[in-house]
Amino acid sequence: MDFKEDLREALKILREGGVILYPTDTVWGLGCDATSRHAVEKVFKIKQRKDSKSLIILVNGYAMLQRYVSNIPETAKELMEVTDKPLTIIYQEGMKLAPGVCNEDGSVGIRICMDDFCNELITRFRKPIISTSANLSGKPFPANFKEIDDKIIGSVDYVVKHRQNERGKNPPSSIIRAENNGTIKIIRE
Repeated sequence: MDFKEDLREALKILREGGVILYPTDTVWGLGCDATSRHAVEKVFKIKQRKDSKSLIILVNGYAMLQRYVSNIPETAKELMEVTDKPLTIIYQEGMKLAPGVCNEDGSVGIRICMDDFCNELITRFRKPIISTSANLSGKPFPANFKEIDDKIIGSVDYVVKHRQNERGKNPPSSIIRAENNGTIKIIRE
């Protein structure tokens, strides 16, 4: 299956409220429509994870980010401009997202994706996509497709073919928290 066919199939599943298993700019992830309660509930069920733990979402650029965050601190903008590695930023107030995506305090982790496949998928979908590591809750995250548990693979509605043969180990993104007052806190380097 080629890149375009893979995109079409993944997009079809996302539009139907399904869950995909896909490569990101970091680790392989479980993805769904970040604005759909039903789809987000499916992700929690697949991961066997409590819905009190928030999820990270991917957007395709600054314009989409602005639609799902009430305030983007200047310090966060500056970090986005200078980073050359995947960076997830936790913003104080997410909006227009399904229950369970934002933390109990209303904050949400968002990454502007640096992967061609993901960016094209998000651009065509026109909404943010959940990106949570493709592992059962409490288990190590898979560094590549070969390390993904068969239970995860069998639980999703579509498995993206793109990059399945890669054996490199991509680390998870750095995570920072950007407060509205400009304070930055490093969560994971």
